[in-house]
Amino acid sequence: MIVRTTEEITGTDRQRDTENWTSKRIILADDGVGFSFHETTIHPGTETPLHYPDYIEAVWIVEGHGRLIDRDHGATHRLEPGTMYLLDKHDRHTIVADSRIRALCVFVPAVPPGSP
Repeated sequence: MIVRTTEEITGTDRQRDTENWTSKRIILADDGVGFSFHETTIHPGTETPLHYPDYIEAVWIVEGHGRLIDRDHGATHRLEPGTMYLLDKHDRHTIVADSRIRALCVFVPAVPPGSP
Protein backbone atom coordinates (compact mmCIF):
# COMPACT_ATOMS: atom_id res chain seq x y z
CA MET A 1 0.00 0.00 0.00
CA ILE A 2 1.21 3.48 -0.87
CA VAL A 3 -0.11 6.49 1.04
CA ARG A 4 1.22 9.98 0.29
CA THR A 5 0.08 13.55 0.76
CA THR A 6 0.81 16.51 -1.48
CA GLU A 7 2.44 18.17 1.53
CA GLU A 8 5.03 15.35 1.65
CA ILE A 9 5.87 15.92 -2.02
CA THR A 10 6.15 19.72 -1.89
CA GLY A 11 9.76 20.78 -2.33
CA THR A 12 11.05 17.26 -3.11
CA ASP A 13 12.28 15.71 -6.36
CA ARG A 14 8.67 14.66 -7.02
CA GLN A 15 7.69 18.29 -7.58
CA ARG A 16 8.42 20.01 -10.90
CA ASP A 17 8.10 23.78 -11.26
CA THR A 18 8.15 25.70 -14.53
CA GLU A 19 7.21 29.25 -15.43
CA ASN A 20 3.71 28.09 -16.44
CA TRP A 21 2.92 25.14 -14.16
CA THR A 22 3.73 23.13 -11.05
CA SER A 23 3.34 19.34 -11.00
CA LYS A 24 3.29 17.22 -7.86
CA ARG A 25 4.04 13.67 -8.96
CA ILE A 26 2.35 11.53 -6.37
CA ILE A 27 2.84 8.16 -8.08
CA LEU A 28 5.76 7.55 -10.49
CA ALA A 29 7.32 4.62 -12.35
CA ASP A 30 9.51 3.68 -9.39
CA ASP A 31 6.34 2.88 -7.45
CA GLY A 32 5.87 -0.09 -9.80
CA VAL A 33 2.15 0.22 -10.57
CA GLY A 34 2.25 0.90 -14.34
CA PHE A 35 0.87 4.45 -14.30
CA SER A 36 1.67 7.78 -12.71
CA PHE A 37 -0.67 10.18 -10.92
CA HIS A 38 0.03 13.90 -10.73
CA GLU A 39 -1.63 16.99 -9.32
CA THR A 40 -0.82 19.81 -11.74
CA THR A 41 -1.48 23.52 -11.30
CA ILE A 42 -1.43 25.74 -14.39
CA HIS A 43 -0.67 29.35 -13.51
CA PRO A 44 -3.26 31.99 -14.49
CA GLY A 45 -2.71 34.03 -17.63
CA THR A 46 -0.42 31.45 -19.25
CA GLU A 47 -0.50 29.63 -22.57
CA THR A 48 1.29 26.30 -22.38
CA PRO A 49 1.98 24.24 -25.52
CA LEU A 50 2.36 20.55 -24.64
CA HIS A 51 2.99 17.27 -26.41
CA TYR A 52 3.64 13.88 -24.81
CA PRO A 53 4.72 11.52 -27.61
CA ASP A 54 5.42 8.66 -25.20
CA TYR A 55 2.33 8.76 -22.95
CA ILE A 56 -1.42 8.54 -22.91
CA GLU A 57 -2.74 11.14 -20.47
CA ALA A 58 -6.13 11.52 -18.79
CA VAL A 59 -6.81 14.89 -17.13
CA TRP A 60 -9.63 15.79 -14.72
CA ILE A 61 -10.11 19.53 -14.05
CA VAL A 62 -10.98 20.14 -10.39
CA GLU A 63 -10.48 23.92 -10.18
CA GLY A 64 -10.26 26.91 -12.51
CA HIS A 65 -11.20 27.84 -16.05
CA GLY A 66 -9.45 27.96 -19.38
CA ARG A 67 -9.27 26.42 -22.83
CA LEU A 68 -7.74 23.33 -24.39
CA ILE A 69 -6.61 23.87 -27.97
CA ASP A 70 -6.09 20.81 -30.19
CA ARG A 71 -3.18 21.99 -32.34
CA ASP A 72 -3.54 19.13 -34.82
CA HIS A 73 -7.23 19.72 -35.63
CA GLY A 74 -7.84 23.35 -34.60
CA ALA A 75 -10.62 22.59 -32.11
CA THR A 76 -10.94 24.55 -28.86
CA HIS A 77 -12.59 23.08 -25.76
CA ARG A 78 -13.65 24.87 -22.58
CA LEU A 79 -11.95 23.71 -19.36
CA GLU A 80 -13.81 24.01 -16.06
CA PRO A 81 -14.32 21.89 -12.95
CA GLY A 82 -15.79 18.53 -13.92
CA THR A 83 -14.18 18.47 -17.40
CA MET A 84 -12.08 15.45 -18.36
CA TYR A 85 -9.96 15.15 -21.46
CA LEU A 86 -7.98 12.20 -22.74
CA LEU A 87 -4.90 12.60 -24.91
CA ASP A 88 -5.01 9.14 -26.44
CA LYS A 89 -3.23 9.84 -29.71
CA HIS A 90 -0.23 11.74 -28.33
CA ASP A 91 -2.10 14.91 -29.28
CA ARG A 92 -0.29 18.24 -29.59
CA HIS A 93 -2.23 20.68 -27.45
CA THR A 94 -2.10 24.04 -25.71
CA ILE A 95 -3.67 24.94 -22.37
CA VAL A 96 -4.77 28.55 -21.95
CA ALA A 97 -5.38 29.32 -18.26
CA ASP A 98 -7.92 32.11 -17.73
CA SER A 99 -7.55 31.46 -13.99
CA ARG A 100 -5.46 29.09 -11.89
CA ILE A 101 -6.29 25.58 -13.09
CA ARG A 102 -5.78 22.57 -10.84
CA ALA A 103 -5.95 19.18 -12.52
CA LEU A 104 -5.48 15.53 -11.58
CA CYS A 105 -3.57 13.64 -14.27
CA VAL A 106 -2.92 9.97 -15.00
CA PHE A 107 -0.09 8.97 -17.37
CA VAL A 108 0.40 5.54 -19.00
CA PRO A 109 3.06 4.27 -19.04
CA ALA A 110 4.27 5.67 -15.75
CA VAL A 111 6.51 8.73 -15.83
CA PRO A 112 9.99 7.95 -14.47
CA PRO A 113 11.42 9.95 -11.56
CA GLY A 114 13.38 13.00 -12.66
CA SER A 115 11.43 13.51 -15.90
CA PRO A 116 10.84 17.11 -16.95
